[in-house]
Amino acid sequence: MKKIIFSDHALFQMRRRGISEKDASRIIESPEQTSEVRPGRAVFQARIMVGEPAKAFLVRVFVDVGKENLEVVTVYRTSKFDKHWR
Repeated sequence: MKKIIFSDHALFQMRRRGISEKDASRIIESPEQTSEVRPGRAVFQARIMVGEPAKAFLVRVFVDVGKENLEVVTVYRTSKFDKHWR
């Protein structure tokens, strides 16, 4: 597998949104769903449980895949499964 690297923007957004590099990497390595956003960019996504009591969220990891390495562009979590889950 290609090496996973994180852009400065992705790291900033992940810190702000409380998503770890470990979680983002795990989703890239073993996504529940993957789709192409445009040529060279894909979104990897998986469901996670967060908080007490646990609530389901969808974490979406946007990655430039057409390069030597997999470069994470941004990451966010959402509860809008109907909009993003295929």
